[in-house]
Amino acid sequence: MEVKILITWNTELHMERLYMRKMNVSDSPSLFKIWSDPDVTEFMNVSSFTEERQAKDLIKLLDELSQDNKAIRYSIIEKGSNEIIGSCGFNYLDFEHAKAEIGYDIAKTSWGRGYATEAIQSLLNYGFSTLELNRIEAKVEPENVNSAKVLQKLNFTFEGTLRQYEKINGIFNDLTMYSKLRSDA
Repeated sequence: MEVKILITWNTELHMERLYMRKMNVSDSPSLFKIWSDPDVTEFMNVSSFTEERQAKDLIKLLDELSQDNKAIRYSIIEKGSNEIIGSCGFNYLDFEHAKAEIGYDIAKTSWGRGYATEAIQSLLNYGFSTLELNRIEAKVEPENVNSAKVLQKLNFTFEGTLRQYEKINGIFNDLTMYSKLRSDA
């Protein structure tokens, strides 16, 4: 039996240096710059974008998923500059089992400043307190050492390797699974 929950998405999440708001089509020029960088998309399940239209299409798809309570994506904005520096959100929501999968990306110019950690912590707080999730998980390519470090800093538990879990460019790749439970928080 499918559980149907009506969600009024929190349109903004505020942190010390950042805020996040639900992604919208007007963000496409900024997000295109980020998603067209091969260093940013290296470990994402999309190829680097070549046209801004691709960013618009992805934002529209994510908006449709949020209307069905299946996913939600936020643009990450630096408070001082009001510049979009990335995105993060719940790639998959399963309210029947009170769990979600998160994903995130940060512009290369903003790497190394702790922005991913700050944004994900806000997402965790929202997921556990407002959405009443029990489990939040992240799947990471084993070579994506920086992403794994962010999750470890946030006290996610490494659960193991999902062998040949995802097919990218015709090749089956392993993913590592990390999770955090509400009782871990």
